[in-house]
Amino acid sequence: MNTETVGSTRYKAPFRPSGPNAIDAELARKLLAIALEKGGDYADLFFEYRAGGSFVLDEGILKSVSRGVSIGLGVRVQRGDATGYAYVESLNWDDMAKAARTAAQIAIGATPGTPEVPTERVLPRRYEVQPVSIDVAGAEKRVLLERADKAARAFDPHIIRVEASFSEEIREILVATSDGRLARDIQPLLRFGVRAIAERDGKRQEGSSGGGGRTTLGYFDEKSPEWHAKEAARQAIRMLDAVEAPAGNMPVVLAPGDSGILLHEAVGHGLEADFNRKGTSNYSGQVGKDVASKLCTVVDDATVSLSRGTINVDDEGNEPRRSVLIENGVLRGYMHDAHSAKHFKLQASGNGRRESFSCAPMPRMTNTILLGGPNDPEEIMKSIKRGIFAVKFGGGQVDIANGDFVFSLTESYLIEDGKITSPLKGVNLIGNGPDVLRKVSMLGNDVELSDGIWTCGKDGQSVPVGVGCPTIKIDEITVGGTKIG
Repeated sequence: MNTETVGSTRYKAPFRPSGPNAIDAELARKLLAIALEKGGDYADLFFEYRAGGSFVLDEGILKSVSRGVSIGLGVRVQRGDATGYAYVESLNWDDMAKAARTAAQIAIGATPGTPEVPTERVLPRRYEVQPVSIDVAGAEKRVLLERADKAARAFDPHIIRVEASFSEEIREILVATSDGRLARDIQPLLRFGVRAIAERDGKRQEGSSGGGGRTTLGYFDEKSPEWHAKEAARQAIRMLDAVEAPAGNMPVVLAPGDSGILLHEAVGHGLEADFNRKGTSNYSGQVGKDVASKLCTVVDDATVSLSRGTINVDDEGNEPRRSVLIENGVLRGYMHDAHSAKHFKLQASGNGRRESFSCAPMPRMTNTILLGGPNDPEEIMKSIKRGIFAVKFGGGQVDIANGDFVFSLTESYLIEDGKITSPLKGVNLIGNGPDVLRKVSMLGNDVELSDGIWTCGKDGQSVPVGVGCPTIKIDEITVGGTKIG
């Protein structure tokens, strides 16, 4: 039986006959030498083993159960700004050597390079890996889903349908680089979700709640299946009374936590260094300039314990750090992978991430957070004569080049004379990321992180991320509703 060690925590991997732990420094060096045999400037190897599963309970019936395993190697070779990439779904020597030779073709005709002998790095320990949820019997996870189903239905007789889901994975990686780095990590991840549908007098609404992170089933000790079920049912029942949303320009208050997804999409992507290296971001060339209200300090922080976006090492073998992106309204820097860091003559920030061994890394967010401010949340609410309280976000889209965005809200309320009144339906927020940050006039002292639900897509790759923020007052956003406010 295979084992891996991270700090003093041990993880048993009964499903894997061989994986990244079977790779040593000498084997990595031999593969790197093949990758550089045509004269590349740099090469790296990304070994990955992933085991995942999911369960879906719908209408009280366990309708879907899945389990999957993948294993493979990605080889990257760089020469100047050109990159060669090849991958193989195998850790057989001949297959791996062929992938290395394929990636090496980007530098054909140059002088062969010589890799340094990789030295294993000691990593921080930011998440638990024992006991891994995927090692726990499926019957125990089914019980969690059934508890959620029962609690949601018991909340109110108008709840007519409940769906509960649980997904999990364990990802083992090893990164070896031609400049001598070797890093291993074991990354657990789980997500629990409940969706409830309510119907009354011909009206139908739904609510949802979910959470998780890089944690164990101990997560449910603090937020039980019943807690999530009641929250989903509460939202569905409350939204049955929703009225048509107003439309026009008005102040908006964002609730703490998940509202950080607006920051992530409308601002965060524009601060990823590949867009700025290419000059396609609205933040290109803006370092040192005012880009937001002086109240705003934005960080990308991969060190938050157990969070969904947290990592001990990025997918290029660099240790992530807490990067200050915007400080008191001033742009301080971008999120870098190794390529962009070299371009800007900076140290990589540990934001080189990839979906799997079949993908090349690129700058990606981890946990992107707008830090707290000086205001009491009640004070913020009382300052609004008439506006919108945005609680939960649905889908959205953003134009990286100019920061324009549109977001739909799944839970929102009208604010009248400083008090939350009617629930609203059909609310969209339309604006520009940099413009919105400049219109932040009050910032709460109640910063929260999202509870492990978000996945970010970029150039066809998806990675888990975290977001966070306090209560935020934005003086004016265009609200797209169904009646003029």
